[in-house]
Amino acid sequence: MPDSIAELPGDPPVAVRLTGVTKTFGGVTALDDVSMEVRVGEIHALLGENGAGKSTILKILNGVHTPTAGEIEVYGQPLNEHTPDAAKRAGVGMIFQEMSLVPTLTAAQNILLNNEAKDGLGLIDDRTAARRARELFGTLGVDIDPNALVGDLSAGQRQLTEIVKAISRNVRVLILDEPTTALSGGEVEKLFAFLRRLRSEGVAIIYVSHRMDEITRIADRATILRDGRHVVTAPMSELTLDKIIEYIIGRRSRGFSDVKRLSASRGVPLLETRGLSGSRKPVSVDLTLYAGEVVGVAGLLGSGRSALARVLFGIDRKRAGDILIKGSPVAIMGPRDAIAKGMALVPEDRLRQGLILEHSVESNTSLSILDRLASWLFVSSARASAAADRQIEGLRIKTSSRDAAVRTLSGGNQQKVVIGKWLNAEPDIFVLDEPTGGVDIGSKAEIIALVRDLAARGKAVLVISSELSELLTASDRILVMSDGRIASESARDSFDDPNSNDDGGEQLQFAERKLSQIIQRAYAHV
Repeated sequence: MPDSIAELPGDPPVAVRLTGVTKTFGGVTALDDVSMEVRVGEIHALLGENGAGKSTILKILNGVHTPTAGEIEVYGQPLNEHTPDAAKRAGVGMIFQEMSLVPTLTAAQNILLNNEAKDGLGLIDDRTAARRARELFGTLGVDIDPNALVGDLSAGQRQLTEIVKAISRNVRVLILDEPTTALSGGEVEKLFAFLRRLRSEGVAIIYVSHRMDEITRIADRATILRDGRHVVTAPMSELTLDKIIEYIIGRRSRGFSDVKRLSASRGVPLLETRGLSGSRKPVSVDLTLYAGEVVGVAGLLGSGRSALARVLFGIDRKRAGDILIKGSPVAIMGPRDAIAKGMALVPEDRLRQGLILEHSVESNTSLSILDRLASWLFVSSARASAAADRQIEGLRIKTSSRDAAVRTLSGGNQQKVVIGKWLNAEPDIFVLDEPTGGVDIGSKAEIIALVRDLAARGKAVLVISSELSELLTASDRILVMSDGRIASESARDSFDDPNSNDDGGEQLQFAERKLSQIIQRAYAHV
């Protein structure tokens, strides 16, 4: 097994060293005697399934958590004080997966929070802050209004603002936790170019992502964790994709090829839209979603995919057009109406829109069925517990107990709680917006298998995703959206290479290239 923790002659100096680090939360061991090193001027990937311990390591380095045991050094200096301020003084900056922005402040105010620009009288100078923020956005090659409220920004713009906030101080160690989840392809390329520049300037970068194509492109070395323990550290040149997956999940996996497409016969239309338009997007969308099928929606950031989901679920008001459920026109004035009509939405931003983070797993999984659990004016604790246990077992949610706060769970397990909440409600129509965003390889395959199972049970499923392999694995039909409109519609099997006998990775790569070309053509005509 390759392992490059030992420092060799001629290696770059070590920026971050963890030695025997252990972290426990109550009776749960999140990290167990982990040792690893990150070198100066390298991009170091930290990989593992949800719950493997990645986020715990990052939060220890950033001073959010205090290790139970072990030692940490940053540029040779022991990190004995475990607070965010101490981490900043050591030159550590972090971009959180959950985002740490204040929605009621402007982008500029967030970027310079606790480091505000002051005028000659010592008062906060918003004009200077805006100019500084605009310069920082320029280093990433993006154009975001520094005076816009963060709450009004798109998910991708908030992510870029989070990145700029982290680099606004002269960091020596930059930690990125799922930085591209909400970014478009072009924005990802700009981020990668910026990270390579930081690497050339000697910054040590720790990069966490479940997107293996990103890891193989951007990382120099990788450390893989499993169940809170160190498995391997090795140069990327020594790690094939199959080997990475085997280290991560402890067995060989073919990724999405492991997903069995349960047979499903297309039934009657469950959801139809006719000329559906929102205030800006979508624009005049005609869509039919049948029982027993999965329809995927592809497109770049800003294409109107999430806007379509929000209008369907009543979060945003429709401006024109009709929505029909089971053949009858319906008036969906808000989410309550959508739920009553048998629709469920797994939102793009699970932390802000899908969960109550301070509440327990049981409380969150019960939210969609409180009326069923209530007896007179009180919710039956026994029924709520049974509903939670059903989803914890069925979705393999990793939690210390049903009473654990959702905020203590990993990103993938939080997403499973969101899905479990709606499974308890037993809707006929599922709208899933980026259902595997920030989810590890094993859990991605589990969620896609669940999507196929829902179709086999006669449900209608609309899947919005930026991962083409995910759409191609899950879907029976694929729509491409551009500028709020449906630009194309294709059957899933139309993406396969008719001249190939391969039924695995090569065929999927061919299909991805073909779908990518269709997306590019759609945008060329905007």
